[in-house]
Amino acid sequence: MTAAAGADRVLDVDTPHGPARAHLHEPRRGAVRATVVLGHGAGGGIEARDLQALALALPGGGARVVLVEQPWRVAGKKVAPAPATLDVGWLAVLDRLAADGVIEGSLVVGGRSAGARVACRTALTTGAAAAVLLAFPLHPPGRPEKTRTGELLEAGVPLHVVQGARDPFGGPDELAAAVLGLRITAIPAADHGMKVPKAGPVTQEEALGLVVDGVRSALAEWVPGGRR
Repeated sequence: MTAAAGADRVLDVDTPHGPARAHLHEPRRGAVRATVVLGHGAGGGIEARDLQALALALPGGGARVVLVEQPWRVAGKKVAPAPATLDVGWLAVLDRLAADGVIEGSLVVGGRSAGARVACRTALTTGAAAAVLLAFPLHPPGRPEKTRTGELLEAGVPLHVVQGARDPFGGPDELAAAVLGLRITAIPAADHGMKVPKAGPVTQEEALGLVVDGVRSALAEWVPGGRR
């Protein structure tokens, strides 16, 4: 199919749970130093503000960014399926990207919210060098006892979390206490969707700039020859 708005090209990918879709944003110059594959959350798609900010910014530094739409989202459904089903769809897309030669340089996986959890659970299987986790849902709102700390501890690769200070699914301090040494970029006043109040300490543009800066900083350490 033709590329969607903002993407350089789009791949439709067959999975055991229906077609998924990969939106490729190509480096603006030079060789591909890293391929950053990002999934969306359970309540929205690749139009999320943080995913779009990264897809716009990272190709300028030599990264190929791939935004992955899960099969349920491509099918127009409003409710995400069980975690195991999400993992199957995700892995099918990664397999296709590898087979088609899309993955070049260091592979960094990640996503936002439910997509971040998928990336954690499958990081070792995909052979990723590291993972970027946006708005990781440490626990359901108001239910800190329902922790997902295990997914972070068992990821098996270096992690960088970008978390809103007002995220009801767990703020930066909760994440730091749950996993000692976890690398975290805190976004002032941001909620789970990285939205900030108009009267907050930073503007929406500044908040997204902090998201991009945090991820760029991590890539500079993870990717051979990386630079800020």
